[in-house]
Amino acid sequence: MNKQIIAGIDIGNSSTEVAIAEISESETKFLAQHLVPTTGVKGTIDNVKGVSICLKKAVTKAGIDLSSINQIRINDAVPVIGDLAMDLISETIITESSMIGHNPDTPGGAGLGVGETILIDRLSQLSIDEENTKEYIVVVPKDFDYEWVAFTINKVVSRRVPIAGAIVQKDDGVLIHNRLDHKIPIVDEVSIIEKVPIGKLAAVEVALPGHVIRMISNPYGLSTVFSLNPDETKQIAPVAKSLVGNRSAVVIRTPQGEIVERKIEAGSITLCGTSKHAQVSINDGAQKIMEAYQKIDTLIDVRGETGTNVGGMLNGLRQDLADLTGQPANEIYITDLLAVDAGIPTSISGAMAGELSMESGVALASMVKTETTSISKVAELLEEELSIPVEVGGVEAEMAIKGALTTPGTEKPIVILDMGGGSTDAATIDEMGKICTTHLAGAGDMVTMLINSELALQDQELAEKIKKYPLGKVLSLFHMQLEDGTILFSEEPYPPYTFGKVVIREENDLTPLPIRESIEKIRTIRRESKRKVFVTNALRSLEQVVPTKNIRHISFVVMLGGSALDFEIPQMISDELSKYGIVAGFANIRGTEGPRNAVATGLVLSSKVQSGAVHG
Repeated sequence: MNKQIIAGIDIGNSSTEVAIAEISESETKFLAQHLVPTTGVKGTIDNVKGVSICLKKAVTKAGIDLSSINQIRINDAVPVIGDLAMDLISETIITESSMIGHNPDTPGGAGLGVGETILIDRLSQLSIDEENTKEYIVVVPKDFDYEWVAFTINKVVSRRVPIAGAIVQKDDGVLIHNRLDHKIPIVDEVSIIEKVPIGKLAAVEVALPGHVIRMISNPYGLSTVFSLNPDETKQIAPVAKSLVGNRSAVVIRTPQGEIVERKIEAGSITLCGTSKHAQVSINDGAQKIMEAYQKIDTLIDVRGETGTNVGGMLNGLRQDLADLTGQPANEIYITDLLAVDAGIPTSISGAMAGELSMESGVALASMVKTETTSISKVAELLEEELSIPVEVGGVEAEMAIKGALTTPGTEKPIVILDMGGGSTDAATIDEMGKICTTHLAGAGDMVTMLINSELALQDQELAEKIKKYPLGKVLSLFHMQLEDGTILFSEEPYPPYTFGKVVIREENDLTPLPIRESIEKIRTIRRESKRKVFVTNALRSLEQVVPTKNIRHISFVVMLGGSALDFEIPQMISDELSKYGIVAGFANIRGTEGPRNAVATGLVLSSKVQSGAVHG
């Protein structure tokens, strides 16, 4: 009998899973499975390292050699960034800099220029000093003609006065640049040029057409330009963030107090649908944003207002994925958006002990997809490294359904809800085998971010533990109050450092929390964060995979993925879906694996060797 050993590999946003099986025409016998954290962004060549590690661990479990594997099948993983888009949008006060950051239609030149600001009509008064190596940024109000400006700059440059850049009020950037003997970056269309301080150190940056600035949209770039210390770098970071995605910008260093306040607005976003557009302000809150989302048809892209926090966030997301895939940033689109109201810890001005105030803000999760996929490159590198044939399998949702149908008691039609770290995916298959899928932004990583922010932890790892485990409060050396109010007695004394503290009850350890919040408040924040993300996304995703858009037409939902293992999330979703008459529960892949390993199992089962019975 012809037998082959097949390895199915599911590269996810957060984890990479392997299933190894021996298959023949009559049966499929699963030998082992393993899971490791995904290395790099899903669908990029960085995944190869994690896949290789996971596979080697799995073959050790199976008691076979790596060379025994006849074929590897990996999922068709499209590069997606969900978690990097998540950020808290608020207003930031800047006291250390003046800033002009915009995208004029006619900037001139390209590159970075750093120098002291000087009015154009003062250039001729500069005295030439061999010891003076100072460079200048020319400020040009609207009263000056572009030909005269270019002539004046050429004249002083010929006298060896170093001109590093220009800030122009009219839209004369290209006209001036074309007439210069020595090319410099020029930012034009600066309407309030009278606000530009003179005699201060400034940086002007202009990117080539189709590109965005890199140096002064990076806090460490600004630190380099202005020789900032770590504290100043931290303070200037919101300035850099708001400039991400601009083609041109100016940052001017001013003494503290000279500019009292400068607010970088939270900004607005434009939701672009196939036939409708909707613009909504971040300050209107998450509900208004999601209402606008519902009113448009299929979402094609989301654009953030230039020069604002949300604009910087979304543009930075595009640039991150562009750097990973080599695809131009303007060809990368945001295909889904989830907005959630959140509390943002903010430093109180003049506080004596680092006190924080909680301000309202909006957390955003965005799913970004590229037009092309680099998974074939992943397959090629993997085959080269392991000397085993590698094949890219079918559509991920189709593989997940094949895996989910190994859960005892399931059959077509079936609806799956795959809840991971970066995204919430849903898929349905009818009796005829027709499949409908959707991929939405927001999952476990967003919940962790909300907990981290709402509790002002500034510790992502601790927030992750709070998400995953229940709480308790140690009342004495031998008894603890659990979060549901019951009392747990222990034969062994609790560690002294936990006494009187709210603790995270991990499997074999207690982690005391370094905050003063009550156990009730921490539990409420944890549960609300999960509800805002997972219950919301469960309803959104199921609506999108049902042809009628009415989820009451669904009978059964099977939950998959790492977040389906959570001690609260499946129950929350089941309770919500029961209101619609839907029976929901988490999967038990192959009757042994719980909600894990569905896609990897599906990849094995869909291999070309026809298989019959499935054995774990």
